[in-house]
Amino acid sequence: MTNTVNIEWGKLGFSYIKTDFRYISNWKDGSWDDGKLVEDNTLTISEGSTALHYGQQCFEGLKAYRTKDGRIQLFRPDQNAKRMNRSCRRLLMPELPEEKFIDACIQVVKANEHFVPPYGTGATLYLRPFLIGVGDNVGVRAASQYIFGVFCTPVGPYFKGGLAPVNFTITDYDRAAPSGTGAAKVGGNYAGSLMPHEEAVKRGFADCIYLDPKTHSKIEEVGAANFFGITKDNKFITPKSDSILPSITKYSLIHVAKEYLGLEVEERDCLIDNIDEFKETGACGTAAVITPIGGIEYKGKLHVFHSEKEVGPITRKLYDTLCGIQVGDVKAPEGWIVEVK
Repeated sequence: MTNTVNIEWGKLGFSYIKTDFRYISNWKDGSWDDGKLVEDNTLTISEGSTALHYGQQCFEGLKAYRTKDGRIQLFRPDQNAKRMNRSCRRLLMPELPEEKFIDACIQVVKANEHFVPPYGTGATLYLRPFLIGVGDNVGVRAASQYIFGVFCTPVGPYFKGGLAPVNFTITDYDRAAPSGTGAAKVGGNYAGSLMPHEEAVKRGFADCIYLDPKTHSKIEEVGAANFFGITKDNKFITPKSDSILPSITKYSLIHVAKEYLGLEVEERDCLIDNIDEFKETGACGTAAVITPIGGIEYKGKLHVFHSEKEVGPITRKLYDTLCGIQVGDVKAPEGWIVEVK
């Protein structure tokens, strides 16, 4: 099927565009219903819903990609399903069967196939699964009813300019508590990041970098993305912490670095005082894929890595390989791709 939507794909940013269909399923009396596609992009929920008052909600993000020969494929949706269920367990919400999650994503992509951007435009179809506690509640307790939904929207690059280095600054704010919800993809983590992000942008940076909440000595996350660095002896390094969201993109890059590029890989502490050990650094996540970091401001000094203008060669190879897998130009590891038929 050819694209029929009149969109300038190359000019898309990362913003909401209403598509034709979305998926909704309800949990009540201990089980999920069959779920269905609907056209209405609004939800009507009780004023007492726990999602509104106590933050009992979580979400995911994944993409559908158009290949050169016109096929459409999802990238590792099983991993998003697993991560959503980990978030659900942390917030005492009912888990969703993996096959139901994946089927919902496939249904939404098929129903909105004409919104999947053409191959080579740099644009993709972004899917947003979410799960919220609803119903008539007032006390601090888990909800008795839940809604699971998936909607989609075509998007361009998360940061303007695509794969181009940007600068970040270290913030004194904490993204998550040491034993809190940092490893769950829940809205509260993001609401708390809005002010630090705004402060960083006002000072001319793309976003801020969060240090570990216990000691403020180790890099944890870069805004809403995971951090990685390439050492001067070509090791791929990424932080290890219980308060970091486990990025599917990051773990995919770990595999790519090791199996496709032949790099040594380490998940370990990344001390902020040792950032000069890196010759290249970047942020990674579903939305941005990879955002190269030109420099990090720390204690009044901008530590520049490969360049503030050019992408480092290893970061470029990581990006090209992962994107190649996602759009079908590079052979994917077994089980990574689900074709939408």
